[in-house]
Amino acid sequence: MTPSPLQAGFWEIIREDFATPEIKDPALKNPIELFFNYPGVVALFHYRFAHFLHTRDWKILARIIMGFAQFLTNIDIHPAAHIGRRVFIDHGIGVVIGETAIIGDEVTIYQGVSLGGVSLKRTKRHPTLESGVVVGTGAKVLGDITIGANAKIGANSVVVKDVPKGCTAVGIPARILTPQSKADEGASDSFTDEAQHKAKPSTDFGEILEQNNDTRTKLPDVSKSAFLYLLERIEILEQEKALREAQKENGDSFAGKDCEEALEELQQMREKLEKRYEKYIAAFRD
Repeated sequence: MTPSPLQAGFWEIIREDFATPEIKDPALKNPIELFFNYPGVVALFHYRFAHFLHTRDWKILARIIMGFAQFLTNIDIHPAAHIGRRVFIDHGIGVVIGETAIIGDEVTIYQGVSLGGVSLKRTKRHPTLESGVVVGTGAKVLGDITIGANAKIGANSVVVKDVPKGCTAVGIPARILTPQSKADEGASDSFTDEAQHKAKPSTDFGEILEQNNDTRTKLPDVSKSAFLYLLERIEILEQEKALREAQKENGDSFAGKDCEEALEELQQMREKLEKRYEKYIAAFRD
């Protein structure tokens, strides 16, 4: 249950709400900007009071407060939603968070995001975002689904099924890209999203955000991955062609053990490349 505004814990949460943009957004130059240029912070401030009232059965007053906040910020948060600590709503215009939505700690939500429902039943019908999730601009996360810890939702994606922790969902409907496997860590490109870096435990929330900030905003560049695949494949084929032409020109004098080993190594490199490409394609078909 949300602490009372008369308790220190409540104001500690408010302090974190106002301090989080200073760590998460390099565009912030002066704390005064928080009151005029950060509607997400203003909306969360009103939500904390409204949620407290809603849990004490002052539901009409809670809705009035959030209606006023919506008028000020163009962000619609139902007071019954559960929002964790150190949540950052960046820019925020057009964000909608439904009644039964649950948002964990250290979640980042960009403008135009909807955490909506697909059912009219009076049950849990909105998404659950576990800690560390990043939801890109314009994404729609719909229904009673769970977005696992440290997962990322690409901009303008439409997510209608669970996303495992540490994975990335992109597209309409969203397809899940799995984290990079340990077996492919040494490869030049695995064609999958890198595994989420786990920060060391810390009691200071600023330290936690700084440790995770760099990895949270990185989404896979699909075009870059495909381009790198083509470059690597072309390089292997060119090397193989050069070796075979040298064999043909020099005859038996060049067809030695070293040449055969080089060709065999290129063949192994090609097979590994094809396996990685198959995993890349399979991620889009899941």
